[in-house]
Amino acid sequence: MVTQSALTSPSASTSSGKPVGARDSVGYRWFTWINGTLLVIFCLAMLYPFVTILAQSFSGAGAIRAGLVSVWPVDFNLDTYKAVWQNQMFWRSYRNTVVYTVVGTTIAMVLTTLLAYVLSKKHLRGRNVLIGLAVFTMFFNGGLIPNYILISSLGMTNTMWALVLPGAISVFNLLVMKSFFENLPVELEEAAQIDGLGWFGIFARIVLPLSKAVIATMILFYSVAIWNDWFPAFLYLDKQELFPVTLFLRNLVAGASSSASEGAAAAGSTTAAINANIQSVTMILTIIPILCVYPFVQRYFVSGVMLGSVKG
Repeated sequence: MVTQSALTSPSASTSSGKPVGARDSVGYRWFTWINGTLLVIFCLAMLYPFVTILAQSFSGAGAIRAGLVSVWPVDFNLDTYKAVWQNQMFWRSYRNTVVYTVVGTTIAMVLTTLLAYVLSKKHLRGRNVLIGLAVFTMFFNGGLIPNYILISSLGMTNTMWALVLPGAISVFNLLVMKSFFENLPVELEEAAQIDGLGWFGIFARIVLPLSKAVIATMILFYSVAIWNDWFPAFLYLDKQELFPVTLFLRNLVAGASSSASEGAAAAGSTTAAINANIQSVTMILTIIPILCVYPFVQRYFVSGVMLGSVKG
């Protein structure tokens, strides 16, 4: 006879529901091994270009032109890093990118979060119309020339606002946040209303603290998009002192800028040697901040998945 204590004993089963001592089937072990192998291959395939760029940034021009650089530097040198480090235009563009990213992400998060919370309320009149209009903009827009005319007529050319305002609300991020707010327990808001909180109080003191995972994820999405975007700056900015670092990098790749090469030549390296790997150095320095942010935000992705899977 099975006693009640045996049924409720924590040692009777694991946290996954599998009885203690039970072994995985042969098919499951093969499935896990194949998945692990494929993931390792995919990770190596994605890391290879980055490792190659990193190796080229520390390699000599002759080795790069000869195709000798793969995952390890050949003819190790730091001349190009010194040249870029001394290039004032590069660091000015870097500073511009930081400012654009911080201001743009702040504006985007405020607008997206407020609008998503409003649209998550099913009692809102015209809610479906507003959502439909937002979704419509995902598939249809005015086009490049009308957008340029609009930005010009508003006097935003050669200003930071031409880069941060037109894309302030991403419809995809808006819909993700709306879905997240819809899954929050309604009882919490009702209890807060009974205690006398208004909608802004509920939003600030109840909703936002429970939404750290999705907010961190959206901050990452917006900041990465703004940091990597160069085309709006290419369209709306004419002054080099306003260029973001991605546009500076684009000009290097296109051969439109030689200031860093001149600085490197003055530092004692030949122009040909600098031109061979200056693009790699600039790419590495450009993506370092984003790479540093990802490890700190990764845990919020996991939290977001868990919060989205449990309701009530």
